Amino acid sequence: MYQFLMNSRNILESPITGCEKFLGIFLAPQSEDIRLDEQIYDLLIEYYKDTYVDSIFRKPFTENLPNSTIVINKANRYGRCQIGAEIFGSAAATRHIKSSFVLAKFINRDGNSVDTYPGQIQFFLNIAFIYPPII
Repeated sequence: MYQFLMNSRNILESPITGCEKFLGIFLAPQSEDIRLDEQIYDLLIEYYKDTYVDSIFRKPFTENLPNSTIVINKANRYGRCQIGAEIFGSAAATRHIKSSFVLAKFINRDGNSVDTYPGQIQFFLNIAFIYPPII
């Protein structure tokens, strides 16, 4: 919780690296094994490449790069997410739409300034990966 608070207060000095087990629970409404739109799929892979710069992400059946992580074009989509006692809604869960509004911070290309944009969570995705084998 402390690290999350520090990230939200000083985004320039808190880059996101690594990963950890998700401690929340995804809640209904849900759709399982949906195929992502190709444009969203491409953006998702670019997001992972930009966020985790020490890792290689790619689509299945593309160039076989050693130690690359394959992002599968299937996901489970959920309307709500519970973290601790708090439930976050989305546009897909109309009964919980009040809790779907967020403020997102983005670091500009100059690396020094941050812009904040209001938005609404459309849905939550649980995405599958195929990790490289450990040798």
